[in-house]
Amino acid sequence: MATYAIGDLQGCYSAFRRLLDQCAFDPMRDRLWLVGDLVNRGPESLEVLRFVSSLGAAATVVLGNHDLYLLMLRAGLKRRAEDDTLLPILAAPDCDELLHWLAGRPLLHVEGQYVLVHAGLLPQWTAPRAQALAAEAEDALTGRDAEKFLLHLIGSRPDHWEDSLKGWGRLRVIVNAFTRMRFCTGDARMVMRAKGPPDKAPEGTLPWFAFPRRASRNHTIVCGHWSALGFYREEGLIALDSGYVWGGQLTAVRLEDGEVFQIPA
Repeated sequence: MATYAIGDLQGCYSAFRRLLDQCAFDPMRDRLWLVGDLVNRGPESLEVLRFVSSLGAAATVVLGNHDLYLLMLRAGLKRRAEDDTLLPILAAPDCDELLHWLAGRPLLHVEGQYVLVHAGLLPQWTAPRAQALAAEAEDALTGRDAEKFLLHLIGSRPDHWEDSLKGWGRLRVIVNAFTRMRFCTGDARMVMRAKGPPDKAPEGTLPWFAFPRRASRNHTIVCGHWSALGFYREEGLIALDSGYVWGGQLTAVRLEDGEVFQIPA
């Protein structure tokens, strides 16, 4: 059995299938770990959702910001952006079934030494703490007030974590950290406006993973979200968004031995 962690698919189904062929992925034997952002930007988001949901337990998927955007669209909480590619999903006869499946995906998956998440963990969160906080937001997403939860996710404030946070602000910080974060200030405030590479970090900020005393360093974080960072590995981190949809590559890493597989755009 092998576990293949794969970067942001963003509706690029054909490239995804070519990458699986390169990996010799067998759904009866192997497992996929997908870092979120299954949909949007690319032309085949519907095909991605149908295929990944059909894999059942062979695919472990965490939610990304584009996945949450799709759920907001379906709930009527956002207008479609001019450049989104989600209309085929919204018009599909199995839309409700697919989005019910999507809403049931976790924000975080912890297994052994690995943490699978879309964007990252705030520097002060251990993996067990992050897992408990993810469960709070996941319960809200699948509960009776799911639409209120999605509505109150919109925004970037509060921009930092405090244990005393309550209500929608508490959940917004949790979800923003897991699905939108790239840079933080020295006191661990998230800076959402910055999307460039680490060497273009806004003054006074660091990539979330670069904090010297990051509390999750005893786990390896497997993430995506940051195409300007690209495929990047260091001790305790495997970053997999290598920007296929922007002309880069679609990347997979076999976790058991670290072998890398890539499909160029």
